[in-house]
Amino acid sequence: MRIMAAGLNYRTAPVHIREKLALSEHDIADVLSGLRGSKSIMEGVILSTCNRTEVYAVAERKDQFMRELAYMMERKYNLSQEQFEASFYLHEDNAAVEHLFRVTSGLDSMVVGETQILGQVRDAFLYSQSLPATGAVFNRLFKQAVTLAKRLHTETRIGHKPVSVSYAAVELAARMMGSLAGRNIVLVGAGQMTELALKHMQARGADRISVVNRSYNRALEFADQFGITAEPWESLGTLLNTAELAMAATGAAEPVVTFDMLRGARQHRSAPLLLIDMGVPRDIDPLAEQLDGVTLYDIDRLGAIVNENAEARAKEALKLTPVIQKERHDFTRWMKELGVAPAIAALREKADAIRESACQDMLNKLPDLDERERKVIGKLTKSIVNQLLRDPILNIKELASERGGEVAIEAFTRIFGIEEQAQRLAEPEGTEASDAMDPRNAIA
Repeated sequence: MRIMAAGLNYRTAPVHIREKLALSEHDIADVLSGLRGSKSIMEGVILSTCNRTEVYAVAERKDQFMRELAYMMERKYNLSQEQFEASFYLHEDNAAVEHLFRVTSGLDSMVVGETQILGQVRDAFLYSQSLPATGAVFNRLFKQAVTLAKRLHTETRIGHKPVSVSYAAVELAARMMGSLAGRNIVLVGAGQMTELALKHMQARGADRISVVNRSYNRALEFADQFGITAEPWESLGTLLNTAELAMAATGAAEPVVTFDMLRGARQHRSAPLLLIDMGVPRDIDPLAEQLDGVTLYDIDRLGAIVNENAEARAKEALKLTPVIQKERHDFTRWMKELGVAPAIAALREKADAIRESACQDMLNKLPDLDERERKVIGKLTKSIVNQLLRDPILNIKELASERGGEVAIEAFTRIFGIEEQAQRLAEPEGTEASDAMDPRNAIA
């Protein structure tokens, strides 16, 4: 088994490429089903955010996995082979594990140390698990990644100051407009990103804010929660007539703030209008910046905004590399132990069967033993078996984690005559067999 992480992010692909792969849950289920149906992967998790789309896979063959992925990207999402090769990266095995740990901890984010990605990775894993598209390897790996990220954000200063994309958007607006107090501000969308932006704006004194959302009830709930004004979706064009700042993040497939809408608004105003598009796919027509008096920043331009906190976080991130590498080493060791788990479980199964058979023969020859005496004999024989197996199990675990571990495992199964049992346990069916495969459960 090999662990792979293939994808694109804000470094390797511009927004017009990334928005093609802003995958919904339905899309994710479809892609995972297609890849697993072609037998190119055994386990899979897809992470799709505004800044990255990544496919994590447990697979046997790298070349087959990448061919299937490229074919699917072209057929379903109109990503040409040339675009795929130019945008997609691939990390394998240890590098893939370390990449996931860095992504989940916010060390690979556009804004280093941001915490939103932690929840996005967790949600991506839980959704893939519910399909179900994960197994023993990813159930362990992603839980370890989430636990590590939580610990790093608690124990270090990597997330000491708020520097999310939403924060960067508000920081930009404040720098360009001065005080946000008394400014007419429109929020398009009532999701998590606009919520974060709103909190930062209110912290800077913004007090004249309206929100529009396709669901008016959601807009009302949002407005009531934060003490702002909710307006119907149909009033967006009118609101832009007087707005000085508009921020958008809706998740819509096409721009909701259109060029014609903005051109009409310019006819009713002379004051400048600052537009900040935090959405992928984009929520504001990129042609808007052709209009006089309109300044547009999309998520890529936001990524270029660097403030004082970014440098401090980058320095803190360097200190975390040894921690990430230790976690990767721990997982790699567990993976190698997972490979020996069927052999250990098979040895335990054979030893228990021999012990039980011998005990039964002895009890048949000593029918006058009372219940207490029978229990004493049972405990004694179990203790003997455990003590005999302790050193072989510890030694094979150690050998399995070293170079040539597969050869050591093969010799181990031949010495104890457990080849068939180990092969059977290596192909688990159902929860009971899966538990036997876990090295934590295979050792008494």
